[in-house]
Amino acid sequence: MTHTVFIDGAVGTTGLEIAERLAGRSEFVLLTLDEARRKDAQARREALNDADFAILCLPDDAAREAVTLIDPASGTRVIDASTAHRVTPGWVYGFPEVVGREAVAEAERVSNPGCYSTGFIALIAPLVREGLLPADWPYTCNAVSGYSGGGKALIARFEEDTDIAWRGYALGLGHKHVPEMQERCGLAVPPLFSPAVVPAHRGMVVEVPLPLTAMPKAAGPASLREGLAAFYAGSRVVRMGEDPGAELLLRTSTEPSDALELHVFGSADGSQARLVAVLDNLGKGASGAAVQSLNLMAGVEETAGLRL
Repeated sequence: MTHTVFIDGAVGTTGLEIAERLAGRSEFVLLTLDEARRKDAQARREALNDADFAILCLPDDAAREAVTLIDPASGTRVIDASTAHRVTPGWVYGFPEVVGREAVAEAERVSNPGCYSTGFIALIAPLVREGLLPADWPYTCNAVSGYSGGGKALIARFEEDTDIAWRGYALGLGHKHVPEMQERCGLAVPPLFSPAVVPAHRGMVVEVPLPLTAMPKAAGPASLREGLAAFYAGSRVVRMGEDPGAELLLRTSTEPSDALELHVFGSADGSQARLVAVLDNLGKGASGAAVQSLNLMAGVEETAGLRL
């Protein structure tokens, strides 16, 4: 069976990468609008309602508007790559390894996870769920990302100003990913999130440091590692990384990937641990995740078209 897909916002970074993953696949046919019509409200409305699946690669307000253009009777199922619906009741969070593949497969409305959120949730949610980490701890999350996650404006800024070595932002706290990080991990308090951008086009490292001896009911590093390995044992996308030795590197030459790699590093006495997720901010952090959810919703192989 062939399914029609309309990517609303197809010319942005996420939309282009989704289209690349769907190119040449017989299960999907892309509905497209030419340059003159892609911002026309009526043309968008028709495409949104004609498609079996609509993938929204839009700013938050535009994504909310797009949803209102869809007639419930059309049967169009939606994947929203924006922040707009990540904690909205009635929307399924598009992280099948955490929320369940069946939940995503049966959903009418799916919210694509944030890139940073993907790393944090992958590390923390299973361990809290299994009682290996406390839900009421004030977690800290430090992360760096390639500049492509910031869209065309940030891409242009980094490529034009080659003197930028590190860009810390969200200095007023309250980053837009924090609500989903808290809710999807079942945390009593929002994590303190410290994001930054480095001069690499793509790639991301997300870290959660743990002072284990100060944390009530926290397991040791070995148990944390075993807990994550067991939770993701059946996944082809999320996997435990090999021991990197003395250093863990994010290289500018790394090929695009839709995989997510997890690490647990512990001190010799087991008193401290560093949980680390390594992913492609445009892969499992954006476009790859959307295609994974689309595959499940369409009833095709979950990892079809993914770069693993």
